[in-house]
Amino acid sequence: MEILAHAKINLTLDITGKREEDSYHLLDMVMQSITLSDTVGLHEGTDGQIRIECRDERIPRGPENTAYRAAEEFFREAGIKCPGLRIHLRKWIPSQAGLGGGSTDAAAVLFGLNKMYEAKLSMDRLLRIGLRIGADVPFCLLGGTARVQGIGEKITPLRDMPDCPIVICKPPVSVSTREAYRKYDLAPGGHPAHTERMVAAIEQKSLSSICGALGNQFEEVLDLPEVNALKEKMQEMGAIGTSMTGSGSVVYGIFKEREKAASCEKTLKAEYPETFLCEVCREPMRIIP
Repeated sequence: MEILAHAKINLTLDITGKREEDSYHLLDMVMQSITLSDTVGLHEGTDGQIRIECRDERIPRGPENTAYRAAEEFFREAGIKCPGLRIHLRKWIPSQAGLGGGSTDAAAVLFGLNKMYEAKLSMDRLLRIGLRIGADVPFCLLGGTARVQGIGEKITPLRDMPDCPIVICKPPVSVSTREAYRKYDLAPGGHPAHTERMVAAIEQKSLSSICGALGNQFEEVLDLPEVNALKEKMQEMGAIGTSMTGSGSVVYGIFKEREKAASCEKTLKAEYPETFLCEVCREPMRIIP
């Protein structure tokens, strides 16, 4: 079985506090699935081992890989003894980018194994498994346009974001999520919230209002020169809205005209190889026939 696992972007990201019991940061975000995808292949083995295959040498092969952990958790939850599993990852989604690449791979493994073994685990159970693996995995199981709150466990579907081309660009700088949170905690308070405005803009189905409501508190705290420069370049080439996604460092630009978006992608790709032209999508993943 092969699955296209879609990336996500944050239209907004607000940090609202911490949980008392474990000091996990609480979030209030609007997330959107996009057509930039990894391909996740699931192939049954006979040796009882879970194996990760990927041409990208930077991708871990053991339990630190979210796809590996998703397989472990699935077999445990479903009460199935693993006969052996080969997970082949073809990576297009940049790593450490804020696009949920590892999370969407894990979601695809949970979804795919549930189909392969006819386990009939409910979506609620898959979401609970996903949350144990990572905060973005539940959204990556559901996809579309949604408000995500808490530590990723509260997901409220919203009206579909209007169709539009989006340019994704990763500058040559990576940001660890842990370091982003540390800098947020050390920064002075008073960061404006964005999510309520975004929810209202999505209800209006107005692309210009959505672009006017974009906001990411990590972007404001980190204030990365590379991010600021990319946003300016995208705006000069016709983007009507730009933002950083997640804890970075990917910047995306929303366009009205595909011609301008394609021109922007071509121009940026000459300097930044990890540049992609994609679109919004409604589904979290798709089985490849």
